Amino acid sequence: MVDEKSTYDSQSSLPIPSYDEATSSRPPSSHSFLGPAEVSNDAERQGLLGRSQPTRRPNGYQPPTVESARSSLDSLVSSENESARNSVDGLRREISQMEIQDPDTRETAWKRISSLTNNINLPFRRWLPSFDRVRAGLPASFGGFRMNWILAMRAFALLFVLSLAYLVFFTGLLRFRHRGSNSYWEEDIRAYVQGHINETLIQENLRHVTEWDHIAGTQGNYYLAKWIEAEMKEAGLDETYVEKFEVYLNYPKKDGRSVSIVSPEAEAWTAVLEEEKAYQDREQTLVFHGLSKSGTVTGPLVYANYGSRDDFKNLKEQGIDVNGSIALVRYGGGQTDRALKVKAAELAGAIGCIIYSDPAEDGFVKGKPYPDGRYRPADSVQRGTVALTSWIAGDVLTPAHPSLPGQNDRLPKEESPALNKIPSIPIAWRDAQPLLKSLKGRGKKVSDKAWVGGIPDVEWWTGDSRNPVVKLQNEQDEVDRQPIYNVLGKITGLEQPDKTIIIGNHYDAWSFGAVDPGSGTAVFLELIRVFGDLLKFGWRPRRSIEFAAWDAEEYNLIGSTEHVEARLDLLREHGYAYINVDVAVAGPNFTVAASPIYSKALARVLKRTSDPQEGRTLYDLWQERGSKIAGLGAGSDYLAFQDFVGVSALDMSFSGEPFPYHSCYDNFEWMSRYGDPGFAYHRLMGQVWGLMVLEMADEPIVPFDLETYAAAVQIYVQNLEDYMVDSLNEAKEQAKDKEWIIRTKLDFGPLYNASSIFVENAKKFHEWDAAWAGAYDGTGVPEGDAAMIKRMIRNNRMSEFEKHLLDIDGLPGREQYKHILFAPQLWSGYDGAFFPGPRDAVEAGNWTLAQDQLYKVADILRKASEELIQ
Repeated sequence: MVDEKSTYDSQSSLPIPSYDEATSSRPPSSHSFLGPAEVSNDAERQGLLGRSQPTRRPNGYQPPTVESARSSLDSLVSSENESARNSVDGLRREISQMEIQDPDTRETAWKRISSLTNNINLPFRRWLPSFDRVRAGLPASFGGFRMNWILAMRAFALLFVLSLAYLVFFTGLLRFRHRGSNSYWEEDIRAYVQGHINETLIQENLRHVTEWDHIAGTQGNYYLAKWIEAEMKEAGLDETYVEKFEVYLNYPKKDGRSVSIVSPEAEAWTAVLEEEKAYQDREQTLVFHGLSKSGTVTGPLVYANYGSRDDFKNLKEQGIDVNGSIALVRYGGGQTDRALKVKAAELAGAIGCIIYSDPAEDGFVKGKPYPDGRYRPADSVQRGTVALTSWIAGDVLTPAHPSLPGQNDRLPKEESPALNKIPSIPIAWRDAQPLLKSLKGRGKKVSDKAWVGGIPDVEWWTGDSRNPVVKLQNEQDEVDRQPIYNVLGKITGLEQPDKTIIIGNHYDAWSFGAVDPGSGTAVFLELIRVFGDLLKFGWRPRRSIEFAAWDAEEYNLIGSTEHVEARLDLLREHGYAYINVDVAVAGPNFTVAASPIYSKALARVLKRTSDPQEGRTLYDLWQERGSKIAGLGAGSDYLAFQDFVGVSALDMSFSGEPFPYHSCYDNFEWMSRYGDPGFAYHRLMGQVWGLMVLEMADEPIVPFDLETYAAAVQIYVQNLEDYMVDSLNEAKEQAKDKEWIIRTKLDFGPLYNASSIFVENAKKFHEWDAAWAGAYDGTGVPEGDAAMIKRMIRNNRMSEFEKHLLDIDGLPGREQYKHILFAPQLWSGYDGAFFPGPRDAVEAGNWTLAQDQLYKVADILRKASEELIQ
């Protein structure tokens, strides 16, 4: 097991490691990770739970304080349930009082029994006898024998309790309402969650998590891990534990990075590189690319637009030699994945890559830059990873197995397919401007407007193999075994405790991270509080809920991927659903990427939640805007769940206009002024997220929608055929002398047939759901054990459908990815690819493999569909 149970020693203080300790290959000091029985609850509350004023990072952190607001359960508890007689203690007091009654006081005793039964709120209450009538019909004595009413009442009480136990445990009569020590309707729970998300507490959560920079593996992030753990404990979750992995990470050296023009000497210039200070009293992360190659290279500068393969192809067609050059490219465009920009430059022959943020994409061209507006200022730099996530996710040195402490089966860095082979660095448009100006008159003048950016006072030229010569320095600290920590907390379900709904958000950030991921972390912590309160009131879900705070997401989805790789079999057997929120709020527009299986549940949630500005339901706005559920790419921690183990995944966000993404200006002040000033959308995200959790964890029938899924698959098949046929025709046009290509034909028949079987079987499968609802949902008719077992079996079968869509062999060349329907696109990692196996084969020009993949995915889809009704 990778789990490590954590408590605190009351004599210990929080071990904030130094930067050297945080980036060393050994655990950070003797306190690298607090083991069992090392810290008491007092230490948690005094040293971890609060929110301190900002302090300088090297000097440590002041013990923060916390104020915990707890709301009542007025919306859950009826006037009847307010009676003390409905609690266990109240019942005991009732019996105690009955025992001391004088035998002659039969009237009072009978009133107590009658009152007790009248106050029991049960579905079968109307069938219980009136004890006043029973008493009136009994004689005071039989043939001179006086009845001992105390003994009679005790005998009756025993008989009543035994009868009640029989009803509860053998007929299943109370199964729909019973939650721990209290009984609640599901609608009461929804109303409580929706009504008790507190935007003020979310705001304070965000203020706290953005008080310092916190890259994975550093002191700031370690502190956050311990604080999140303490918050989970404070909420009263059943289990709280921490996972530790040791992974490859890199960190920028203060004087190890530079970009300069070194020739001609008259044009010598050096970039500023670093951003201005967002806070004068706080440190902030240096500018760099995560998992970039260390090294120093010198070569002529060439401008390559967005750095896509087509852009480099365009340069070649113009006669611009990229070999041995330093490529200058801009963020955005059709190639959104910065890692693939660097890879495209490498494949084109470049020896280094500089990526800048163009104001046409997210700066003053769009609107006022920060601090006067929401857009990126001139000195702002977009940090980020350049790991090839669409090729390998997780620790780049341990693909397909977890990076547990002591793990020795590791790749050399030079052999990892996930690492680019040339150094790269990000810069602001302030620094890109002199570089672009230096290209004037060199190479080809840009005639295509799509190649013209928004930087002022620039005449756009491509450059060539001559001057100017640029030096790119990117020397870094590299740690092969850097400790990272996932923090997890669990609520154990009553009906199916082994089946789990996982709720995820990552807490590491490139700098202060108010939007990414702080907005999600702040809402995540509020959900933990609300669900923790429900636990204290006696409620429990049908299925277990696991809250997961992931580490090192920004580098390569590392924490979540290592977690999945450590629990492959367990998650494939018991994982029901994964619900992810990374960026909770960057604007007012609700967006979703998910498996289509969530369509029904999502619609139900959107119909009961309202936009705070529009005053209309999210469902109405969704329909009006023509919004659709997007495919899942490689953008966040859902990837390993959906693509490796077949746990149906969903990712949600409120998006908006561009913001200073991955920069020091993504901070609390930006969010308070421009992102969500009243934190109303944070509250709304909490409502949506919480209701989605209840849909998955507490509905009798898990509301997975296989019919909508089947309809979506038919569209995927049609789109796949269009793509493959167009690609084949293009290949034939370009290779007229290759007879084997000309004779190639693709057979889509088996795949169409499999998708039709899926449609038919999904419809048949859901017929039982309608029958069950008609018999038991809101009818007052008890379900009983046989129907309950049947229902749970069908829930399991629905959750297993996506697992049956896994190809255990994996995608050829990307064996980590096993889902036949979903994976990140090979050359556009943030975007999802439907039927990635055939598409990868087309990308490689391997038409024989493409046909083999068509047959293979058709067979897997057909078998999975048949499993539904067996």
